[in-house]
Amino acid sequence: MRVINSIEITNAIEEMCIEANLVLSEDVCSAIKGAFSTEKAQLGKEILKQLETNMEIAKNELIPICQDTGMAVVFLKVGQDVHVEGEFIENAVNEGIRRGYEKGYLRKSVVKDPIIRENTKDNTPGIIHYEIIKGDKIEVTVAPKGFGSENMSRICMLKPSDGIEGVKNAVLETVQMAGPNACPPMVVGVGIGGTFEKCAILAKKALTRNINSHSPIPYVKEVEEELLDKINKLGIGPAGLGGTTTALGVNIETYPTHIAGLPVAINICCHVNRHVTRIL
Repeated sequence: MRVINSIEITNAIEEMCIEANLVLSEDVCSAIKGAFSTEKAQLGKEILKQLETNMEIAKNELIPICQDTGMAVVFLKVGQDVHVEGEFIENAVNEGIRRGYEKGYLRKSVVKDPIIRENTKDNTPGIIHYEIIKGDKIEVTVAPKGFGSENMSRICMLKPSDGIEGVKNAVLETVQMAGPNACPPMVVGVGIGGTFEKCAILAKKALTRNINSHSPIPYVKEVEEELLDKINKLGIGPAGLGGTTTALGVNIETYPTHIAGLPVAINICCHVNRHVTRIL
């Protein structure tokens, strides 16, 4: 049994909240730079160049890539041979978020109640997803999620007879409905299977996967590639002003489901697809 003090979790999340909001992951940076050379529209090229410049300024001057520094989504994979001592783990995570958003001068966007709307003033609580895994380590992923793109996401409870074509149609329809509101070029996370809530978590997790990777399942890989091609032919383009770069990547995760259902979740992220992972 390995012992980890909760302060290690707090300190890591504090640093990761700041890092994720100031420095975009290399896969997304490379995709934006690469899209400049393939974008057909001149206005689209100019916008992509502005996004690249914005990323460089944020990284060099240590300021947020986007003014919406998101709601902190935290994935914790906790090894079954780990014992966390000190603070309750959920309190440790939220303390890390609080410190990170205050120390990093990041915008606080969380409200205590969805109807009363009083700001918590420290961007807590975060959204925490726990998973017990083998081993004696804790894998922490912090993925701040802005709500311009979050609001464009959907869950579709399809019929099994809708099949893979129904899934494709649901994704394309969601992207079309989102249009410029999702701040394209976007990354599209898709969850297929499970239950109503499981497919949504799958879609969120899909956004944290390297966009240069593909599903190990052959038919899913084919669908990822096909959807990316079709999305980029919709003509929405960078910032929604037209062009051939509407999406930088489509990541799909699947899970077993019930004989009577085909749940599909589409979680859209803007070009500021923030995520940082550390192993404690």
